[in-house]
Amino acid sequence: MNDDKLSRDSYATMMAMVQSFHDKHDFKNNGGEEMTYRMALMAEELGEMGAAITKGKSKEQLAEETADLFILLIGTAISGGFDLNEAFWQKMEKIMKRESR
Repeated sequence: MNDDKLSRDSYATMMAMVQSFHDKHDFKNNGGEEMTYRMALMAEELGEMGAAITKGKSKEQLAEETADLFILLIGTAISGGFDLNEAFWQKMEKIMKRESR
């Protein structure tokens, strides 16, 4: 596996790219990090994912809409000042202790 592939698989690299996007568009000072706005954007992207599924669009279209939502989730962690990576692992530990249904 080459170094480029490793860096593209890194959560830290993804976080840095989303931070760069926020910085490029000055989201902090232009309302792009406001939580109600971000929630609306996530709902919109979730709707686009749903449309891709229910309308039988290609897996590439579904992947693109899912990536949009993922980018928004990472950006929401940036905006909210929390560590999404840590929150993920804490939640996984919690749900893995649940009984199977």
